[in-house]
Amino acid sequence: MLKKILFVILGLIVLLLVVGAFAKKDYTVTREVVVNKPIGDVFNYIKLLKNQDNFSVWAAMDPAMKKSYRGEDGQVGFVSAWDSDNKNVGQGEQEIIAINDGSRIDYELRFMKPFEAKNKAYLTTEAAGDNATKVVWGFEGHMAFPSNLMLLFMNFDEMLGKDLQGGLDNLKKVVESLPETIVVPTEETPESTTEQ
Repeated sequence: MLKKILFVILGLIVLLLVVGAFAKKDYTVTREVVVNKPIGDVFNYIKLLKNQDNFSVWAAMDPAMKKSYRGEDGQVGFVSAWDSDNKNVGQGEQEIIAINDGSRIDYELRFMKPFEAKNKAYLTTEAAGDNATKVVWGFEGHMAFPSNLMLLFMNFDEMLGKDLQGGLDNLKKVVESLPETIVVPTEETPESTTEQ
């Protein structure tokens, strides 16, 4: 009887490994919102990575997290790093890796704690009328075998989607409350560190 149980367990493990070898390893989560502001105002606001602190759900999870910055905000190569004792926040950094002015910003997310991972994210803007802008926030992940088995049992679209949507809803409120013309700061921050 014990041998039969062991064979069943072994068979299930083999089956999961086989399934994992052929299961998807990449996933994409996107959410969108329409902001009642001109596309120029919206893009100039989201172009600044520091402004994510004003609308990102993740940024609000730990007001005491340590933050540091490298480079010039709103430019390719700018890095925003964080370090938190909150396990839901952890430690990592986000870098602007590409900007298509007026339409798209690409980021690389590098997580160090509580796990190591490297993912891509992006924000896009598209005119949705004379005084409205559609903003899409996307997150792209990759899980190598056998970690990709988690994708069979966990709904990443739902898990990450609610946080992306929450951030976009916050962005809508923040940007719609700003004056008509958004002035983009020109100050350089080659190496600065702040604690909140």
